[in-house]
Amino acid sequence: MSAARVPLTEVADLMAPGQPLPFRVLDGAGRLLLAQGQTIHGVQQLKALLERGASVEQEEVREVRARQAACAPGGGPVPSLREPTWFDRFEQQTWGLDDLLRTLNKGAEMLAATEAETGSSWVARAGAFADTFIERVERHPDAALFLAVRQDDRRFALYALTHALHTATVVLLGARQLAWTPAQARTAVLAALTMNASIVELQARMAEQKEPAGKGQLELIRAHPHRSAELLAAAGVADGLWLDAVRDHHERKAGGYPRGEAEPGEVARLVRACDVFTAKISPRALRAALPPQVAARQLFQEEGGGPLAMAVIKAIGVYPPGDLVSLKNGEAAVVVARSAAANAPQVAVLLNAQGKPVNGAPRRDTGQPELAIAGPLADRSRIVRVLPEVVYGLLK
Repeated sequence: MSAARVPLTEVADLMAPGQPLPFRVLDGAGRLLLAQGQTIHGVQQLKALLERGASVEQEEVREVRARQAACAPGGGPVPSLREPTWFDRFEQQTWGLDDLLRTLNKGAEMLAATEAETGSSWVARAGAFADTFIERVERHPDAALFLAVRQDDRRFALYALTHALHTATVVLLGARQLAWTPAQARTAVLAALTMNASIVELQARMAEQKEPAGKGQLELIRAHPHRSAELLAAAGVADGLWLDAVRDHHERKAGGYPRGEAEPGEVARLVRACDVFTAKISPRALRAALPPQVAARQLFQEEGGGPLAMAVIKAIGVYPPGDLVSLKNGEAAVVVARSAAANAPQVAVLLNAQGKPVNGAPRRDTGQPELAIAGPLADRSRIVRVLPEVVYGLLK
């Protein structure tokens, strides 16, 4: 632990369940886990944070204690009476997935201990997690896509987890577009959630590094599909479709890895397409995120314009939720909901025609000619962060 940071356990008096954090929470390597203003909602999340060596900058703690002493001597944080929102619950999925994948990587003894503690197998827990995830995405699919596209927090320490969740979101919507059965869609979601189980920490390091992957990293990347499938099989996964999808999610008939020249199944192909698409629209320290339109065009080209690529593109729309756009009337807005017309979604205005912030994020129907989308917002530096609660409210 750096002398400039203190363990999270030493600032428990400054936190309360559901209450916005007054400081940032970092992992053992100093990478962001939770931004100031985010919340800790339960024991599982706190446990996951502590396992990652969660700490707080000492200077931030001093400032918080000084403000607390000045405003309410002897007082502490007041527990929030606000009910957890859909966004809070979606955030909790990050920590639930963290627990699942960490357990998977700790070997047979940890698996056995966890199963004894919880009274259920790892496979049953993973299935229950996927079922909850599917229910939440289907409750508010546009909001789930918004989170996949915006990614404003730059929490590279959690990249493997958030990427898996965002990929699973697009996989689910793509499977629905393809009219797959609920069972097929569930298997595809499980594959997306666990496809990178063996390289969780490697993905975090690579997301934050500012140089290309090294030889050793590339070797681990090439091996991870088979290694992840091996971890799942060792945990008791017997579903051949799930295992095949994980094992082959980087294979392509015209050359993939690790085997190359393989003929992956349809589930593996969907997972691969959504994995690559969401990776391209995700920022890394080494590069900025690609605009969704560019990533979609590349997907279309890579898949030869086939039905799978078309299903994914139709599922997310030309301008997916979370994308920043310019309107013909000069306003800058963020997309918040898809519509029957792929190029005419509903948006929330953030800047007026003069470039000034607009209060309340009023909605616009871009299907109206005078409010049509002129194109992606050219200067995205004008809008650094868009809080989802501002444009969606407190979703339940």
